[in-house]
Amino acid sequence: MPMSAATLALPQLRQRLNLVLVLGASLVLSVVLITLRVFFTHQFTFVFLLWNLFLALIPFGLSTMLSLSAGRLQARVLLPVGLVWLLFFPNAPYILTDLFHLEPRIGVPYWYDLALILSCAWNGLMLAYASLTDMQALVARRLGWLASWGFVTVSLLLSSFGVYLGRYLRFNSWDIITNPLTLFFDIITRLLHPFAHPATWGVTLLYGVFLLLGYVTVRLLGRMQEAEE
Repeated sequence: MPMSAATLALPQLRQRLNLVLVLGASLVLSVVLITLRVFFTHQFTFVFLLWNLFLALIPFGLSTMLSLSAGRLQARVLLPVGLVWLLFFPNAPYILTDLFHLEPRIGVPYWYDLALILSCAWNGLMLAYASLTDMQALVARRLGWLASWGFVTVSLLLSSFGVYLGRYLRFNSWDIITNPLTLFFDIITRLLHPFAHPATWGVTLLYGVFLLLGYVTVRLLGRMQEAEE
């Protein structure tokens, strides 16, 4: 006897709730570390990481909304929401580059700042992978397994390019609306003259490969856990 749609949805909802609880606990840790640093030092050195974490939550929120939406609604909003997701997706792995801000500072143990930034970087990476897992499942359902991994690869490479634009050229997701001409010019310049901008492609390829290998590792660990159960 076939199971009802509601019955089939229960395990998915339970897994989603568990994921949200774990990610939420990890985010709370980062917020607490930042708050304590401000409280004891009266300095706002790493408060900007709160904003970065909020931006990293946006693609996860969008992919969650798509994953839990009903079939017809999902089909109608998949493309526009997917494009917005892709626009904001680089904000999640971008937090890894905030390790650039790590340096010895008077009044704060070096190990504390290291733990603080690493916790934020970890959250950004896990939010990115959780969100990408959602989107890959949606693509696989419509276009197949091979297309879904092509989507993953392209998304991570584009994300790495976005990280470069944000870290080195200081663009953000809103510049596509507020400063589109400058953004478009800088992108086209690097596409037409790749050898004149080796750092662009070095960051894009190396960061992209790193993110892809990490994502594959996480997915394989999940498959191993499923096999044991």
